[in-house]
Amino acid sequence: MSNGEEKILLSHGNGGRMMHDLIGNLFLKYFKNPILDEQSDAAILPVDSAEMAFTTDSFVIDPLFFPGGNIGKLAVCGTVNDLSVSGADPCFISVSFIIEEGFSMRDLETIVSSLSEEAKKAKVTIVTGDTKVVNKGKCDKIFINTAGIGSVKKKNLLISKAGNIRPGDVVIINGTIGDHGMAVMGARESFNFKTKVMSDCASLNKLIQEVLDKSFGVKFMRDPTRGGVATVVNELAGKAGLGIELDESALPVSKGVSAMCELFGFDPLYIANEGKVLIIADPVESEHIIEIMKENELGSQSAIIGRVTEDHTGKVVLNTSTGGRRIIDTLTGNPLPRIC
Repeated sequence: MSNGEEKILLSHGNGGRMMHDLIGNLFLKYFKNPILDEQSDAAILPVDSAEMAFTTDSFVIDPLFFPGGNIGKLAVCGTVNDLSVSGADPCFISVSFIIEEGFSMRDLETIVSSLSEEAKKAKVTIVTGDTKVVNKGKCDKIFINTAGIGSVKKKNLLISKAGNIRPGDVVIINGTIGDHGMAVMGARESFNFKTKVMSDCASLNKLIQEVLDKSFGVKFMRDPTRGGVATVVNELAGKAGLGIELDESALPVSKGVSAMCELFGFDPLYIANEGKVLIIADPVESEHIIEIMKENELGSQSAIIGRVTEDHTGKVVLNTSTGGRRIIDTLTGNPLPRIC
């Protein structure tokens, strides 16, 4: 190469010596553990629970690097959080890479290192994976696919089903909304704002397990990623056959996100998050849940932002800070593509 930087070649994906060197010298270097070291076609996993949660996800974010993370960290956080909000304790993940010929080996190592670091932080084990290299122009730099497995205690089996929600239940979130989507947009468009918005990309399994272990009032959880909070509460209202009211004055929104949304005409309720959990809880237990969440750094700005109601069945209404009311409809279209 003209600049001397090592690049990914098609030979890195052909199953031969170069592919084995890539796996041994890079992936196993960062992902090393006894299960993965077997390098078998399928990992044999020790799972204590008879009930398991299983999820899969793909990550095609543009740009690959953004304030607060990169595609590697995001891949772990997204998979861990999907399991956690389903009431599961994440245990194992798989990681597969689709890499474009000519991709920087240095950038690949940065991504793999971040992925490994976040997996260790979340205490999940990378047990299997795959690597494919495609011709230049056939893939936009790098895509990552993951799958995740977690164990579920019987008392948490109904959390993902939204079957126990009743009028009067409250809506809780663990912090500011819209940070990830606006951070990615800022990085993509190279906006030179004085205050840089940081993505909230984070693994929430420890926070969620603390809430589930120390309280009894959680009825439903979901991570408001693509489509944001508005999409989740609309789906929930339709599924539960109830209404949901949100209070605009209670919504935690950072000054940076608020300014960007106002400038570009976005509603932060529809902007993606990657480190937020939306909880529907029994009102009797809600303050206790907030207290538990605020003891964790990722829940320090937790707040009650709304409630479930018998009114306006299947719809979401926002009580505005000016005293008015407006319908928060389901997202149509995609204001920010490729944010995860």
